[in-house]
Amino acid sequence: MQKALVWLRRDLRLYDNAALHHALKEAKQVWLTFIFDTEILQPLLKGELDSNGLKHDRRVDFIWQGLMQIDTELRSLGGGLIVRFGKPSTCIPQIAKELGVNAVFTNHDYEPSAIARDSSVAASLQKMDIGFQSYKDQVIFEKKEILTNSNTVFSVFTPYKNNWLKTLQEKDLAAYDCTPKPGQFAAIPKKIDEAFPSLESMGFVATGIESYLSPGSAGGQAFLEDFLSRIDQYQIGRDFPAIKGVSYLSTHLRFGMLSIRGLVREAHRRMLAGSMGATIWLSELIWRDFYFMILANHPRLANGVSFKPDYDNIVWESGNHAKKLFAAWCAGKTGYPLVDAAMHQLNQSGYMHNRLRMVVASFLTKDLGIDWRWGEAYFAEHLNDFELSSNNGGWQWASSSGCDAQPYFRIFNPITQSEKFDPEGKFIKRYLPQLEKLSKKSIHAPWQAGHIELEAAGLLLGRDYPMPVVNHDEARKNTLVRYSVVKKINVE
Repeated sequence: MQKALVWLRRDLRLYDNAALHHALKEAKQVWLTFIFDTEILQPLLKGELDSNGLKHDRRVDFIWQGLMQIDTELRSLGGGLIVRFGKPSTCIPQIAKELGVNAVFTNHDYEPSAIARDSSVAASLQKMDIGFQSYKDQVIFEKKEILTNSNTVFSVFTPYKNNWLKTLQEKDLAAYDCTPKPGQFAAIPKKIDEAFPSLESMGFVATGIESYLSPGSAGGQAFLEDFLSRIDQYQIGRDFPAIKGVSYLSTHLRFGMLSIRGLVREAHRRMLAGSMGATIWLSELIWRDFYFMILANHPRLANGVSFKPDYDNIVWESGNHAKKLFAAWCAGKTGYPLVDAAMHQLNQSGYMHNRLRMVVASFLTKDLGIDWRWGEAYFAEHLNDFELSSNNGGWQWASSSGCDAQPYFRIFNPITQSEKFDPEGKFIKRYLPQLEKLSKKSIHAPWQAGHIELEAAGLLLGRDYPMPVVNHDEARKNTLVRYSVVKKINVE
């Protein structure tokens, strides 16, 4: 093979990249490209815009900065990154034709819309006698590689994890060599060496995300090294949002700026050495594979249906009342401090601590009685690390409608969760400074504080901080009634 084009998507790195490895192995000249997909980005522009008509989306900015780093590295090696803003079904065949490549190399994507996109691109390339080769890269095991003893797809995590670990071999974690031969990264022909599309030209604006989340493989590696220095305490600190207990690697992993093989390799090695923190973290990485597998084998989930069909019979709150409750949840104005602080964290940074994702999801579905799909969509719009499979899986877990989900009668108490996982209210105070003068006891439920304490704190409920939008105990009873339709169907 003389010439190859590598199409980057969710694998924004130049090391341990399956598609890049195979292209370098098979072709004498290799180019790389990334397409800012208009069919993905244009729907994002429908939200709130700034005074210049531009959209603030941290993810687009994060990707753009990561691509700039790749382009700089490629140009130092004699090549460059070809970046376009358009439809991949049009751009990829056009670029491939202009370069005269023999094949396009890329890595698998498991979302139904992406599979349809890739099929369209492959068909267009085939008409031009250009090959299309795709490889597994963003998971350790995919599709039907991990099956039950009866050769069926798992729907419960623990047996899946046990089989996953039993199946794992050293070759599954081996890094792909992506070292080019001298001159193998070919210079971009002048006629197609266009300038990067700017954020503004695509309708977006710089967000400053790099001030707290360094983009690219270099940024990801720095976060990884920091995490590995404290991974042995992961099982202790991961549930407490006020401390530095989690990895903070999810966004880099989401866009492939870090290799999943490298992360699992580190976790697995340390697990074998006896690290409980690494053992628990590896389990979280396996959950990621699990949800990818679920989506790949149940693509209907991308259409907003419950994994357990009976749960689509639940009657959720509706009308203006539901809209007001949802708006309060989105804005962090429910009157429950831990929930509100978590939502402020998400709205301000695009990040939410994992424990808090479960708390706010449970609160939305089982305290407010709001359809989990509303929360799923809000997270999809705001999370830096948004991943369809994991986001859908997490929300269906919280609402009890998903595979291996929590029982419908398990309802997080937002007050006790706050007392247990933010006992001194440090996290709450960070995002709700108006509550900082409350005692450690009252900060979890301000409405239970005495008049004297509220006055001393300079806090007037209803003005400085809202009263609770619901009573948790009453909401719990209503939820059990709401879900009883599922119990009745299952019994019948």
